[in-house]
Amino acid sequence: MLPNRSVRALLPRRSAAATADPSAGFGASLHPAVASSPGRDAAGAESSIVDSAVYRDGRRVASPATLAQALDCLPEPGSMAWIGMYRPTDAQLNAAAEQFGLHELAVEDAIVAHQRPKLERYGDTLFVVLRAARYVDESERVDFGEVHVFVGPTFVLTVRHSESPDLSAVRDRMESEPDLLRLGPEAVLYAILDAVVDGYAPVVAGLQNDIDEIETEVFSGDPRVSRRIYELSREVIEFQRAAKPLLTVLSGLSSGFAKYRTDDELQRYLRDVTDHATTVVEQVDSFRQLLGNILTVNATLVSQMQNEEMRNLSRASIEQNEEIKRISAWAAILFAPTLIGTVYGMNFDTMPELHWAAGYPMALLMMVMTCAGLYAIFRRRGWL
Repeated sequence: MLPNRSVRALLPRRSAAATADPSAGFGASLHPAVASSPGRDAAGAESSIVDSAVYRDGRRVASPATLAQALDCLPEPGSMAWIGMYRPTDAQLNAAAEQFGLHELAVEDAIVAHQRPKLERYGDTLFVVLRAARYVDESERVDFGEVHVFVGPTFVLTVRHSESPDLSAVRDRMESEPDLLRLGPEAVLYAILDAVVDGYAPVVAGLQNDIDEIETEVFSGDPRVSRRIYELSREVIEFQRAAKPLLTVLSGLSSGFAKYRTDDELQRYLRDVTDHATTVVEQVDSFRQLLGNILTVNATLVSQMQNEEMRNLSRASIEQNEEIKRISAWAAILFAPTLIGTVYGMNFDTMPELHWAAGYPMALLMMVMTCAGLYAIFRRRGWL
């Protein structure tokens, strides 16, 4: 565990460090409003606090209304403050940072938000960024949240920028297990990590169900499936960005077990969280690969469907050409007797064939022979 020293004892040392090196402690130029009033009470921060409690030996002993009151309780042996803030303003977070002596770089990250999951240590204070995930059944999408956790020797300060994770459930769990809560701020950090990782399980199940539905749609020929594959791939990538860096955070905590004398029972709990997080990351990696394969199969099926459509169009065009050839052949055959009949139907006086005795039979014979000849030609060429 982290050494059990009070925050009051830490504040003077940070002030001295800030005087020697302006970049090393809180109160540098990044937060001039805080630096200009080091002794004021953080009254403005209380409006963003959703829960504030002081614990001693694993049990709640006070619910202070202000941060200053919470700090007043900490010199007692075995005491720990757990403050939860929800969407604080810059001024509110700066006020809380002044009270707890937080590093300005960590405070800046908490203000800006939209950080990747990470673990950083500033002196005796850990700064942890976690991204929670929640599967929404109604819209079949994944909502992502973000929580920043400051873990000091005798305090835990959580800053949430979204509804998830539900830290009230974490607090209820810890208060129902005083033996675990007695292990100190690192036990609270473990509980938050556990809640975030456990929250990934419904997301994994929801994504798996979506992928199963997409596989069915792909082979049923649904034209809208390509868009759904793309949207789901984006969610899986975003989920991967939330879950995969968590392994680095847990690895960083594990590497400090010996140095910071972390309790053996807490080490086992954290290793269990690491196992669950590893399983989630492996599943998400497989989802991304599977969606890539599904997208490839869908592209192949779409290409096959397009080729089939092209073949059908070509077949229809060929059949249409055959019909046109047959119609044209019969039109040519019928045109021949029409032409002969038209010529001899002009009734000019100087047409000797009109007065021949064999003129009529000869005209009929010419029509029959012309039609028969044209029929034979078209038949030989496959038009008929």
